Amino acid sequence: MPASGAVTRNTLRQQIADALRDEVLAGRLQPGQEFTVKQIAEQYGVSATPVREALVDLCAQGLLDSDQHRGFRVHQYSVDDYRRIVEARMLVVDGIFRRHAPPALPLPPVPPVEPALGVGVALVSIRRRGEAAARAARGGDLDILIGYDIRFWRELGRLVAANDYIADFLHRLRVQAWVFSVPYLRSERDVLGWLWSGHVDLVDALTRSDAEAAVEIVRNYNTHSLEWADRLESRTR
Repeated sequence: MPASGAVTRNTLRQQIADALRDEVLAGRLQPGQEFTVKQIAEQYGVSATPVREALVDLCAQGLLDSDQHRGFRVHQYSVDDYRRIVEARMLVVDGIFRRHAPPALPLPPVPPVEPALGVGVALVSIRRRGEAAARAARGGDLDILIGYDIRFWRELGRLVAANDYIADFLHRLRVQAWVFSVPYLRSERDVLGWLWSGHVDLVDALTRSDAEAAVEIVRNYNTHSLEWADRLESRTR
C-alpha cells in the first residue's frame, strides 16, 4: 500500500508539472507572473505537497523561479538567453551528427527508440509528428505547432542521439526556447515568416541517410532562429 501511494503522488506531481508547463507554453501564464503553492493547489483541487514538488521540478527545468517570501513566478528569458539556448542546441546537434556521420560517410543505422520498433518504423512515427507540426506552422496555429514540435524533436533526439541524457537535454532546451518565443510570436504581425516548417524535410534526409543534408537543414533552422533574435533585439534599442 505505501508503494501504491507513492506512485499515485508521483503521478499527480507529474500531471501538475505537465499542466503548468502547458499553461506557460500556451501563454496563459506570462513571464514574470507570480503565484503560490496554495493558489495552484486550490486551482487543481489537490494537496500542497505534490504541487510544491511539481513547482520545484519546473524550477529545476528553468521554467519557474522560486522566491521563499513570494512563492513562484514564471521565468523571464531575455533575448540573449534565447540566443544562448539556440547556440547550445547548435553545438549539441552538430556534435551528434559528427559522431554518427564523419565527412563523406553516410549516416549509419541508428538504434531504435524502443526495442520493439525498427529505425524505419520509428522514422515513420516521427514523420507523422513532423507533418502535423509543419501544417500547423504553415497555418500559423501556434497551439497545435508547439505540442507537435516538442514531441517531434523529443522523439527524433532519442532516435539520433541514442543517448537519453543528450535527448533530455535537447528537450529541455526546446521547451525553454518555446517559453521565450510564445509571447513574442503571439504578437508578431508576420508570424508565418518566423515559424519553421522543415520537419518533414529533415526526416526525409535522415531516411535517405543523407547526414550532410540533415545537418544543413538544422543549421539553416538555427540561423533562422538567431536572425529572429536579432530582429527582436533591434526593436528594444
